[in-house]
Amino acid sequence: QMQLGESGGGLVQAGGSLRLSCTASGRTFRNYAMGWFRQAPGAEREFVAALGWDVTRQYYGDSVKGRFTISRDHSTGTVFLQMNNLKLEDTAVYYCAARGGGGNVYSQSSYADWGQGTLVTVSA
Repeated sequence: QMQLGESGGGLVQAGGSLRLSCTASGRTFRNYAMGWFRQAPGAEREFVAALGWDVTRQYYGDSVKGRFTISRDHSTGTVFLQMNNLKLEDTAVYYCAARGGGGNVYSQSSYADWGQGTLVTVSA
């Protein structure tokens, strides 16, 4: 099992930026595809972004395309989510997840390991 720990959440004004980090341990990081999901209050958890073993293969949810960028650093076992031009509707708990096998990159069920989440609050 891979252990994941998110950081970087906080309070930011609309239009601002934040960078989330997720540090992985316990498994060989480069063997895993990594994803970010989020859950707003009263809503279902939704897909935000994912990055395959091949870092050139990036996937984004429609609501964040052009504003968020996912990246990873194999030397430190960290995956990042750069969030720009934040909107009120981006307020949520953001979760990092790891996927060791195949499956639908957009589906939560494809990810076996999850972090505890970090809260992002966007204010007007």
